[in-house]
Amino acid sequence: MSLTAVATTAAALALLPFAAAAAAAPAPVVPAGRMRGAERYLPVFFIAPILLSLYFVTMEVAQAIETNKKVAGLFPNDGDGNAWGDKVVGFPPVLEKLGYDLTDTGRYQNLTDDFSAQINAFKQAQTEILTGVMIPPDLTTFWNQAKQQGLKPKIASIGKALLFPQTVEALGDAGHNLSTEVWWTPSHPFKSSLTGETAADVAAAFTTATGRPWTQPIGFAHALFELAVDVMKRAEDVTDGDAVAKAIGETKLDTLVGPIAWNNANLPPFAQKNVAKTPLVGGQWRLKTGGGYDLVVVENGQAPNIPLGGKMEVLS
Repeated sequence: MSLTAVATTAAALALLPFAAAAAAAPAPVVPAGRMRGAERYLPVFFIAPILLSLYFVTMEVAQAIETNKKVAGLFPNDGDGNAWGDKVVGFPPVLEKLGYDLTDTGRYQNLTDDFSAQINAFKQAQTEILTGVMIPPDLTTFWNQAKQQGLKPKIASIGKALLFPQTVEALGDAGHNLSTEVWWTPSHPFKSSLTGETAADVAAAFTTATGRPWTQPIGFAHALFELAVDVMKRAEDVTDGDAVAKAIGETKLDTLVGPIAWNNANLPPFAQKNVAKTPLVGGQWRLKTGGGYDLVVVENGQAPNIPLGGKMEVLS
């Protein structure tokens, strides 16, 4: 099979998974039985199943700092916000079970220009932990207004908005020690099955080629092509959708983002066939000398093989 054919097939295979891998908050899992044709067997590649990323970062990271366990929740009126804020299957019941008190002011519209009502409610409730799933412009608006109006949480872990350094840099010095889930960094102890390059090598090559800092999706974009090539090598007939889907489901591959395998017994039964779980840790954005930010891993309780870059710090 030619390199061009492999690349073309890889792109086709990667299209659906990349949509999930590139999102800061994982999309809902589609049960296999609801997919049509050969796709019913196609495992969908997610960073973490459903709400695990936000649960993990907020709870694991929050436990590193002494707080009053009062949480402010910011959930927009969109697919992510409605999922995270759902009182039955979302974040609220998990917080309650763990002894945290959530203040949720309801769903706000994306691109809101005034968060005064939410900020006042959070201040009145004396919240010390802030969580949510926001788009970057809304985080910028909210955080600047929170600073102006005297809301001073000890911890702020926001999904989606804090994926890229540009969002944090837009906050100036006020972005220091904001925390988020971390899927991949140059310090992750994995290497490419295609090139043998380490995570650090790939991140450095990206910066050299583009002049821009590395970002978390780079590792997953690379891993998708690792998976595609591996599947093409193992599929009995690369022109048959069922054969390719079967090979995907049987994947066991060490990649740039860690080991990838489906049929994982450590997942809920409905997700075992369609979800490949990768390591997740917690990090904080830290100001660098001379400007800009570094994403520092500060919590690795669920993935101790990923090295820490520092300790969790209270927001200044």
